[in-house]
Amino acid sequence: MNAPHLARKRFGQNFLSDPNIIRKIIEAIRPAPDDRMVEIGPGLGAMTEPLMARLDHLHVVEIDRDLIARLKAAHAPDTLTIHEGDALKFDFAALAADGRPLRVVGNLPYNISTPLLFHLADSAERVKDMTFMLQKEVVMRMVAAPGTEDYGRLSVMLQYRFAMARLFDVPPGAFRPAPKVMSSIVRMVPRPLAECTAIDEALLGRIVTAAFGQRRKTLRNTLRDILSDPDFVALGLDPGLRGEALDVAAFVRIANHVAARDAQI
Repeated sequence: MNAPHLARKRFGQNFLSDPNIIRKIIEAIRPAPDDRMVEIGPGLGAMTEPLMARLDHLHVVEIDRDLIARLKAAHAPDTLTIHEGDALKFDFAALAADGRPLRVVGNLPYNISTPLLFHLADSAERVKDMTFMLQKEVVMRMVAAPGTEDYGRLSVMLQYRFAMARLFDVPPGAFRPAPKVMSSIVRMVPRPLAECTAIDEALLGRIVTAAFGQRRKTLRNTLRDILSDPDFVALGLDPGLRGEALDVAAFVRIANHVAARDAQI
């Protein structure tokens, strides 16, 4: 019999244990037998087991060697493929190299959730959907609307690439050990590439980062190295606004204006 696994703080481990919450998450995911699905951080298998009950095959990405050993002992490789290593460095797109879209799920570690979301966005064109459990505070920032306190760089950059919805909250008591924060389930569906109209997405990222770098300052100040007064006029943009006042389309418009302007220099 396996000894109890002690959650490791360095991996941000909090293991889901409430069967009703687990059932609710699985119903939200709605796995189909032939789905190509990868679970990030399977942990003790709370979601892994019910997912495998509905799938022909499941991929998992796990960094903890003890948990990997448990998974290998419990499941045959013809039903479970274990990718050992850091999800931040894993090539998710490679799992869908044959054109079959990937579904990604998981209880994401709090300590790497934001960089992991940006890493996953790089593989968005190979993904059908993603369903994650994250710290509620992070999910609120992901889905925030312009003009709200939670709206910022994470909101803009993820909403540019994904349609997102917060599905429901998960209380601390659903985990062992119980975290000090509320969690939420979020669904992310990649937008068609035709809707992602930034000429230079790296430039878009730099502009959004600058606009929210000092939230209390106006665009005239935060974007002073990017936009001149004539640029604001050409864009029909009030330089007295703050970054939080602009929707995603406005940021894309700014980025495309700058890209076109600089191409003429």
